[in-house]
Parts: sequence; C-alpha cells; structure tokens
Amino acid sequence: MKGFKNHPYIPNSDPAIQKEMLEYIGLSSLEELHEEIPEEIKLKAPMDMEEAIPSEYELKRHMMSILSKNMDCTENLCFLGAGCWPHYVPAICDEVNSRGEFLTAYGGEPYNDFGRFQTLFEYQSMIAELVDMEVVNVPTMDWGQAAATSIRMAGRITGKKDVFVSGTIAPDRLSEIINYCKLDLNIIKIAYDSKTGLMDLQDLKSKLTKNAAAVYFEYPSYLGFVETQGSEISKITHDAGAELVVGVDPISLGVLESPRTWGADIICGDLQPLGIHMNYGGGQGGFMATMDEEKYVMEYPSRLFGIAPTSKAGEYGFGDVAYDRTSFGNNREKGKEYVGTQTGLWGITAGVYLAIMGPKGMQDVGNNIIQKNLYTKQELSKIDNLSLRFDSFGFKEFVVDFGKTGKTVSEINKKLIEKNIFGGKDLSKEFPELGQCALYCVTEIHTKEDIDCLVNAIKESVKGEC
Repeated sequence: MKGFKNHPYIPNSDPAIQKEMLEYIGLSSLEELHEEIPEEIKLKAPMDMEEAIPSEYELKRHMMSILSKNMDCTENLCFLGAGCWPHYVPAICDEVNSRGEFLTAYGGEPYNDFGRFQTLFEYQSMIAELVDMEVVNVPTMDWGQAAATSIRMAGRITGKKDVFVSGTIAPDRLSEIINYCKLDLNIIKIAYDSKTGLMDLQDLKSKLTKNAAAVYFEYPSYLGFVETQGSEISKITHDAGAELVVGVDPISLGVLESPRTWGADIICGDLQPLGIHMNYGGGQGGFMATMDEEKYVMEYPSRLFGIAPTSKAGEYGFGDVAYDRTSFGNNREKGKEYVGTQTGLWGITAGVYLAIMGPKGMQDVGNNIIQKNLYTKQELSKIDNLSLRFDSFGFKEFVVDFGKTGKTVSEINKKLIEKNIFGGKDLSKEFPELGQCALYCVTEIHTKEDIDCLVNAIKESVKGEC
C-alpha cells in the first residue's frame, strides 16, 4: 500500500473501486465525468496541500494544534454581540439536543419521527406565547433569512414591491435581505435620528408610496436601543396599506412588550440567545411568527407542525400543517419559496430553554441584563473624553464613542485583548457617519467584577497607560 493515497473512510477514493464504478456507468476516467464543466473554471494544477497524515492520532494532534491558536470566550472576557451574543446555556439544553433521536434526525415523517415532531410543536407553541402570536415556523438558518422570508411573505400578501427598512439595521442582515429579495422587491432605507437612533418618521412618511409592501425595523435595534415609536410606525405603515415586519431579540421579551401589542403583522428574530452556544458566529436559527390567519399561514414557505387527535380517544399526533404550500410538497416549483436544510435542532434547544425558564425566568433574565447594561453605561460615562452615542433606552447593547479620545476603536481593542478582553465591535466601517464608535454587549453572564474590569481596562487604554 506504499504511496497509495486514499482516505480509509471514503471507499471510492480507492483506484480499483473508482475504476469499477466508472466502468459501470460507461466511462473510463473522472475527467469524462466532469466534461460538462467549462475548461476555464477547472483547476489545472495540483492543489497546494500538505502531505496526507496517515495516522488518525497524528491528524487529531495536528488539528488540535491549529485549533489551540484560537482565542475563545472561556479564557477571555467577551463584550461582543452584534448578532451572536454571550448568554448562559443551561446544561440541560446540551443534554437534550445531544440525544440521538434529535441530533441525528433530519427530515422525517409522522410515522417514524414522533419525538422530534412533538418537540418542535412545543417549541413553536412557546415561541408563539413569548411573542404573543399564534403560528411559528420550524427554524430557518438565521435571523437574516427569517427577516428576508418575512418580507417576501409581506410582498406576496400585498402584491406590492417597495420595502422600507430602518437605517440602523445590521449591515450583514441587510445584505442578506437584499440578496434574497432583489429579484422581486425594492429595498429602501429610512433615515434615523442622529441623537436618539430612532427611526425618522418624517423620512418614512415622505418615502412611503402606494406600492409599499412592508416596513421593517428591529426591536431592540442592531445598535442596542429600543425603538419606542412602534405605535406611530404601525399606524403609518398600515395607513399605506403595507405590512409591519419587526425583528426581535427573543430574550428581551420577558421585559419588553411584544411588537404585536402595537400592530406588528409578522415578527421574526434569532433563537441563539435561547440556550444556544456561540459557535464561531454560528448557532443561529431564525423564526417567524404571525396570527393564525389563512393569508399568513398559506404564505409560510417552511414547515409548520400541528397537533391533532388520533382515532384513539385521548391520544394526539403531530404532523405538517398545509404541507402542499411548501417546495417539498406536491406542488414543488409552485411552492411559496424554496426551502432546504434548516435548523430544527436549535428549535428543540430553544424549546428546552423556554420550558425551564418559564415566564418568571424570562422576566428575571431580562431585568438582570437591563440592570447590568445601565451600570456599565454609567461607569463608562465617567471616563474622560468618552461618551455614549445615543440617549435612547437600551437592552443589552450600546454604542460607545471614542472619537474624542484621540484613539481609534481598533487601537483600543488591541489594548483590551492584551488584557484578555474582547472589546466592542468596531462600527467605523459599517456606520462611518458615527466615526470611531464601538458596539458593546452586556448580558446576564457578566458579573460586576467583569464590568469593572472592562471599565478600568478601557480607562487605561484611553489614557495610554497600558
């Protein structure tokens, strides 16, 4: 076997097996299999890769040496958020989502996947209660896809093309929305007040047209503050015959009122705060929620699980609701949108988190976050030449302005990392109009000692004492 390069877990990398497979389909080489690929995009030279490591033990050691170069949140204090936040994950969340019947379950049908269907139904029910809606989807890939899909739903419901989004939306999320909607909808940004960050209602009114399909904003916003003009935005939106779509951080809804109370038609967001680890920016799972009205239910592109009595009294089953509207139903190309692999495992995990927290637990964690947020902002505001950018009420994130310190956010963050602290996200490229500002995040995991450590480190970095 000397010099023979094949992977023991991939049998078709064995030349003899390759030859047999090619002969079976009437080909003599792999090149013939790939002849439809244009020549200009084919790789003409060997890949610049290291020699294969034959031993599994040596390969594991090699990979661990590479992974050890990473800096993670177990050895460093993390004050980064911006869409993937440091929250506490109860041990039971990992215990349940690692069970084989959940971890390995993919598609499934009612007759062979009882447990997963029921747990996803329970997840949907608890999210619906949290957001004060009645129908919730099986999770999408992330908040960005959920927002884009919600907006497309609004476009189909209204039959209109113009969508208006708040100027403080997360740039990455906006990019995802534009990419998902650009063939069917026009995405138009609305200005925001430079002092409060709140949506500029005059700009919204001036831009809304008879072709308005939806208005979208986030609550709390990407920049941390809570949009307090929900009722006014709702009225302006509905008066124009458009749908109001609101993106939420679900962990905030233990203390903040649901957008449903002031007229949101579709609510979406990300499940990551609900018992899901940060995984190199992953661990995301988007959700969408509406009332149980046909015009909304029939526009969901993804699976909805419902409960129904069986032929045996007192026994219930769980299965798909209005399955034929999906791209994998009987209609295929007539489905509302194409839906592929999603993040059902995170729905199960979020369901576990909500079940163990309950309404009181969600209220407690929300209050905890707000108190720590206020304390952090209070202490940072005492530092000379440093200020908080917006004066609106916030939840767990806030913008710190380093413009008068004479130092860039990048310089400050380099000093902080020397003290094993991940500083705030640099906003100077995403929001150049804000100058040298950073987005900081404080959650229930941060102790007073952690916050004081951050404040002192920033104070020293600003003064150049590090």
